[in-house]
Amino acid sequence: MAEQIWDSFARINAGERFKRQSAEMGSAVTEAVVEEARVVSGVRVLDVACGAGEPSISIAALLSGTGEVIGVDMAAEPLKVARERATKRGLPNVEYMQADVHALPFADASFDRVTSRLGVMFFGDLPKALSEMHRVLRPSGRVALLAWGAMEQPYFDMTIGTVRRMHPELEIPATAKQMFKFGVSGTLAAALGEAGFSEAEDRVRSLRWDWHGSPEDMWDYFRGVTVPFRALLEKVDGDADVDSAVLSALRESYDGEYVRMNAEMVVATAVK
Repeated sequence: MAEQIWDSFARINAGERFKRQSAEMGSAVTEAVVEEARVVSGVRVLDVACGAGEPSISIAALLSGTGEVIGVDMAAEPLKVARERATKRGLPNVEYMQADVHALPFADASFDRVTSRLGVMFFGDLPKALSEMHRVLRPSGRVALLAWGAMEQPYFDMTIGTVRRMHPELEIPATAKQMFKFGVSGTLAAALGEAGFSEAEDRVRSLRWDWHGSPEDMWDYFRGVTVPFRALLEKVDGDADVDSAVLSALRESYDGEYVRMNAEMVVATAVK
């Protein structure tokens, strides 16, 4: 089950250990989704595949106690983290529940906005998932989705790219290839149009993706949380030469405080 994979101990442990760095690294990506959603006071927002709570927490804070935000995810453990974060922030207008985007447990026309940050690439049946988003949106409602662009970018080139240059016989797992399927311009916009949305568009944005910490910690984090690459990474686990090569690549972008990178992200929007 997908939810069991994303609930894995290694991922949860790495996410907890590096939660501050992870939140900081993803802050610009979160801001981009919130910006594209065009949230206004009083709206009701559904955040799909919300994981540990973004952008739902940021949207709830922006609403300043008005409206309502509901975050859904198939994996139970990240939702526990999201609830804890929301409680610590004192946000009464956000709640979390376990649910599948392919069969959303909400009535038609229930939400003014639907968002998803780095989740849409993993929907098993994309047309069904987007149709469900369309169904629960109110007329003139807006969807804002964010996905990875092409794999050829610093975050993956310095990590997985280094591994594969040393071991070209290792193939990228099918689950990992999914992460980059919207890297071709227009792909996600076309899927939104086919699901019934209008004014669908997507574009690549270069967003800050800096790791606040050492290259060693970043490599530990990457191996722990990047579930789609796990089958490949397990084959080089404990390989000192691979670790040394990856760390050498990361150090080239390390300024003593941050591993500095930009991430190429696809941002797609549409209206009902």
